Amino acid sequence: AAIVSPPLIGFGECFSCKKIFSFNPKRVPSFPMNGVREPVCRECMDLANANRAAKGMDAHPIHSDAYDPIDADEL
Repeated sequence: AAIVSPPLIGFGECFSCKKIFSFNPKRVPSFPMNGVREPVCRECMDLANANRAAKGMDAHPIHSDAYDPIDADEL
């Protein structure tokens, strides 16, 4: 019988607002700070992209599965 990997989800503190949120560790938007990728929650990314749009700037990309579970074998 095939072994099925369970879905996994990462949990961490948003770099911007400091709330704890869940995310796909390979797809979550993050920014490098002192050599460490710091995750950013959906609400903060939406706010940042709205602010960027108001300034005529391109949005930061957000993967469609950035805040969803990931299959364990994808890590």
